[in-house]
Amino acid sequence: MRFEELAAVSRAVAATPARNAKIELLAAALRGLAGSGDERTVSAGAGYLSGELRQRQTGVGYASLRDLPPPAAEASLSVADVDIAFERMSQLSGKGSQAARRAEVAALFGAATDAERRLLVGLLSGELRQGAQAGLLADALARAAGIPSATVRRALLLAGDLKTVAVSALLGGAHALDAYRLTVGRPLSPMLASSAPSATEALAATGVPAAADDKIDGVRIQVHRDGTAISVYSRSLDDLTARMPGVVAAVAALDVSSIVLDGEAVGVDPDSGRAIPFQETSSRAARRGGVSVLQPYFFDILHLDGVDLLDEPASTRWAALDRVVPERMRVGRTMLATAEEAEEAFALAVADGHEGLVIKSAAAPYDVGRRGAAWVKVKPRHTLDLVVLAVEWGHGRRRGLLSNLHLGARDPRGGFVMLGKTFKGMTDEMLRWQTERLRALAVEEAADESEWVVRVRPELVVEVAFDGVQTSPRYPGGVALRFARVLRYREDKRPEEADTIDAVRAIHRGIAAQREAP
Repeated sequence: MRFEELAAVSRAVAATPARNAKIELLAAALRGLAGSGDERTVSAGAGYLSGELRQRQTGVGYASLRDLPPPAAEASLSVADVDIAFERMSQLSGKGSQAARRAEVAALFGAATDAERRLLVGLLSGELRQGAQAGLLADALARAAGIPSATVRRALLLAGDLKTVAVSALLGGAHALDAYRLTVGRPLSPMLASSAPSATEALAATGVPAAADDKIDGVRIQVHRDGTAISVYSRSLDDLTARMPGVVAAVAALDVSSIVLDGEAVGVDPDSGRAIPFQETSSRAARRGGVSVLQPYFFDILHLDGVDLLDEPASTRWAALDRVVPERMRVGRTMLATAEEAEEAFALAVADGHEGLVIKSAAAPYDVGRRGAAWVKVKPRHTLDLVVLAVEWGHGRRRGLLSNLHLGARDPRGGFVMLGKTFKGMTDEMLRWQTERLRALAVEEAADESEWVVRVRPELVVEVAFDGVQTSPRYPGGVALRFARVLRYREDKRPEEADTIDAVRAIHRGIAAQREAP
């Protein structure tokens, strides 16, 4: 299959608002991939439609995409050609690899038309926001293969990888999907939580009875044990086993023969025994060689001694978890029956230094990979009025619009201090408005897409919500916002009325003090 066909589909999906029309476009493309009969083409092409590469890492960053040769006049690339090029990039390492990678990038982009290059940039940057979410692609795959959507979704959730399931469904049919089972040692997509602004609204979504789990500031883990073999996986299904010997040791001590557990790994200071901030936990989890101070706290069990528990109600799974996992290794849980109890549990969790709560239906099965009403998270919301310092051109659905904002707090001593970036929370109308407004504030009058980052005069104030403040050596103020999203623009405020870096640091100190409190 020609790569230009996928590029055309990507553009069409981004421009199509109707869900069913998007599904039909994607299904037609998937049928075209299946017509090749080639596993590489099907796997890579399905990944491209969802904005993913088969290769986890290519080593290609934004800097590599700045000085490119002119685009090709005519399309010649196949899907397999592109995948092979990415494969070569991913395998480069050692001395001379940077130059070799630049040469590979130049060769690939030199053979691509302008339309194909836009898709390549979106894939390499991870910003192919064309509206083809996993659920949409699952339905498209079902339609393309003539298989019930529920069957495809179940296989996708158990396999944890759209590309693998696409090969099975399109080249093997429904029978090939029957082989997907929960297999101890093979990670599956974790169940996800939706959000609510209050504990009362969260409980209304889950219904009662429900449980309130403390939302711990750690790294999501899924642990598989089969006899003495133990594996630890991340939320994105990466193998973290070698980096979490403390987690491995804790699960090895359980009196079970086989088990699959869902939980969080939390960094604990070896001297004080207190939890450390998320960014430190995350960096330790990413560090090769293992860090013994990462400790597990589990909140769900998916398999126990030969019995799969995915389809059991949560209350049954929780009872099994309580039987085999000691309390010191379990997330704090409070059963709820009323909104008053939910609000009280939320206040207590925040006072204890947790991120908030996840309220969970006691009747729900473990809906692998889904984000529904069975789990609903509630966090305290912080807001700040910040100043836009710069903005980046968008990709995919946001191509042609100024999207990613560089946010700054006011420095009382003069100037502004950058705290991070966000493109979250923006409606289409807001994107159009801010593109016009920020182009008028551009330092260089001729701001267009040839400039990746557009610097603007620091005049526009935006109200931003965020989940917390973390230490960050990346930014000059030493701190950065966590999960920032735009609420609204404050044209009624002048830049000198924006919140200060001192206020941001005070929030950071307060969060740190809260964690350290006995």
